[in-house]
Amino acid sequence: MLARIAATCFNWAGSPHPRLEQAGFRRKAVAVARGRQQNLFGGDDPAGPAPWELAEQQDLLAAQIVFNLPAGDTWTYLVPDPLRDLIQPGQRVRAPFGRGNRMETGFCVAVGPPEDYSRRLKSIAEILDREPLAPPEMLELSRWIGERYLCSWGQVLNNVIPAAVRKQAGTRVVQSLQPSAEAPLLMQHLKLTPLQQRVMQVLEQAGRPLRIDELTEAAGCGTGPVTLLRQKGLIEALRERKSSHDLEQEEVAAVEDLQLNEDQAGALQQIQAVIESRAYRTILLHGVTGSGKTEIYIQAIREVVSYGRQAIVLVPEISLTPQTIRRFRSRFPRVAVLHSHLSPSERHWYWQQISRGEVQVVVGARSAVFAPTPHLGLIVIDEEHETTFKQDTTPRYHAREVARRRAEMEQIPLVLGTATPTLESWWRADQGEDLLVSLPRRVSSLPLPPVVIVDIRNDPQCSRGASIGRALENAMRTTLNVGGQVILFLNLRGFAPTLWCRACGESVRCPSCDITLTWHRDRQRSICHFCDYETGAITTCPSCGNAGIRYLGTGTQRLEEEVKAKFGGFRCLRMDSDSMRKPGSHDTALAAFGAGEVDILLGTQMIAKGLDFPNVTLVGVVDADTMLSQPDLRASERTFQLIAQVAGRTGRGDRGGRVFVQTSSPADPAILRAAEHDYLGFATAELRQRKEAEAPPFQVLARVIFRGELEPQVREGAKQVAGHLRQVAEEQKLAVRVLGPAPAPVARLRGMFRYHLQLSASELAPLQQLWNAAASGMPENSTFELTVDVDPVSMR
Repeated sequence: MLARIAATCFNWAGSPHPRLEQAGFRRKAVAVARGRQQNLFGGDDPAGPAPWELAEQQDLLAAQIVFNLPAGDTWTYLVPDPLRDLIQPGQRVRAPFGRGNRMETGFCVAVGPPEDYSRRLKSIAEILDREPLAPPEMLELSRWIGERYLCSWGQVLNNVIPAAVRKQAGTRVVQSLQPSAEAPLLMQHLKLTPLQQRVMQVLEQAGRPLRIDELTEAAGCGTGPVTLLRQKGLIEALRERKSSHDLEQEEVAAVEDLQLNEDQAGALQQIQAVIESRAYRTILLHGVTGSGKTEIYIQAIREVVSYGRQAIVLVPEISLTPQTIRRFRSRFPRVAVLHSHLSPSERHWYWQQISRGEVQVVVGARSAVFAPTPHLGLIVIDEEHETTFKQDTTPRYHAREVARRRAEMEQIPLVLGTATPTLESWWRADQGEDLLVSLPRRVSSLPLPPVVIVDIRNDPQCSRGASIGRALENAMRTTLNVGGQVILFLNLRGFAPTLWCRACGESVRCPSCDITLTWHRDRQRSICHFCDYETGAITTCPSCGNAGIRYLGTGTQRLEEEVKAKFGGFRCLRMDSDSMRKPGSHDTALAAFGAGEVDILLGTQMIAKGLDFPNVTLVGVVDADTMLSQPDLRASERTFQLIAQVAGRTGRGDRGGRVFVQTSSPADPAILRAAEHDYLGFATAELRQRKEAEAPPFQVLARVIFRGELEPQVREGAKQVAGHLRQVAEEQKLAVRVLGPAPAPVARLRGMFRYHLQLSASELAPLQQLWNAAASGMPENSTFELTVDVDPVSMR
């Protein structure tokens, strides 16, 4: 044991510690080990460092390490001499952590001399990456995300760098051979056989490392001569990790840039002016549906690519990605994709291509904002209003705000494009913080479609349980009979969203969640859409035991069944997360609809935006009230956005189009404004209400969510934390309101009881100060856990 401790002081990986050996301190190192004075090398130091140790401390190198743990600390570790020339910020390392010295994987974020030489420091055990996975600018961005969204730097880095990249998916280690650096000198003194000489000649003539099979075949020999040459030091082995395959990409015919109309040309000119300034600016491109925003993105990116720079384009839905990719690949030869449907090897392959600067345009969902582009020149977020840009697990970042920060760091423009901006984005542009660029008209001056609001409270067909009312059914028949296509939107999947007992009046809920089960007839399963709990058909009530369960409400499966019964002579296709599970299914479905092989397309919000089919002459919103009933301050905003976006799918051709909106709330302002295509009127009225209610964008919110298996302990823990936060806010004189705690709208989820409280401030800084000041004094309780969500987009 003592020998092993002594060896640590002067030997790492089998070689003497240079400083100790040069100074002749081997004997002293052993003595220090026996006295357990290992201050320089991470051991105990009860007596303090010896004088000879202090003389050597100036050469120490330390690494700052962050781990994927809730604690936001940065930990200091010594770097052993054999690793000094290899360690770089952005690499992963393994190091002993905690009192038990369990080995943990973390990211090195900085390297330099220790700040405090009196501290006892542990040493890192190994470096896991040959090259940094996170370049300096990504380290800075991830640090900012941790600070803004109140989570640890290590948690952010673990999310920013995909698992496929960390594991180097789709690659294999290849060993090849090359002449050693000493080979020319050694060959002057060593006698080689003819075969050995032949092997050396082949290596020299190749000019590159060769695999052993390539070398032996070219030299016409077996492995014996090669082995002997390695033993003599003339050949050395080189181990490289290479991709096991090249990804085959779809061939897309090149397309010329389209001719822009006056509005588009003016908008592009404003964006190009910002690009040419080589300065940061956020541009809100507010264009009505069908105004040609995508063409503006493409031509702006062409300008950026002409400078030898790269662009990132974020899209909200996986269903939009194939169309968007095809559009961009028809204009740019080198396009990469990053989204959740990629296999690990595909994701890693694209990541490597991007980091080497071999990609011009990166198209992807939320996480593509972290694409390792070395020459980034522009970021575009299409449909910036979509909630899918907000991460719902730690770190709970919003891609829009991360893109804003990244663009600011790299001094490049950020373009936010949408027909229905979030009120936060609209407010910033209205106040002059961002540049507002408008496209008030559709391409070719096509009119926006007329919207008919249908009150279904007295509709005879809906009263009998039908989902499609009389007015919508007649409009569908007229459209289909003249060869038009129809899109039906319903934001509830499954067959029946509610299972209800006629005897006791209770709904059948998930045993793990405070959510009603949804009946899926195609699978004959009752499913919870929150935790994916499944069971068979329920015939008796779990509460009272009586038979007679009724299946109430309409989901996309029931709507599909009704459509097929009423319109049996026409082809119908359903698009939701149940029917679009296979890779490529979105692309196949939309291609069939675009080719006219499908007459009626129905589905959830994945069909509500981004689709451009000129033959769609009717859009029906089956139930416009699903969002209005949600306990959320953004319910009206989302209702307006969904109706406006769905309405925008029609009227894109010469045949025009119509929109029918079925609702039980025909007088709701959000529905009325959406029917009038009046975003400005809606935004003005909604912002007035938000200001009176002290809600975003006039306040910054953070939601603290508590969850645990025992409700009394969760409730009590939430009260203690709320009291602690109020006390710290008062002591620190911070203008932060603490509201709650109260049961969450979904009071039980995945077997956990949930409470939440809300922090509100006029700006982010005092909210951050409060949380950081209160963190050290939080009640220690292992019976519950808490999560912080800054800028929440959902209050469920």
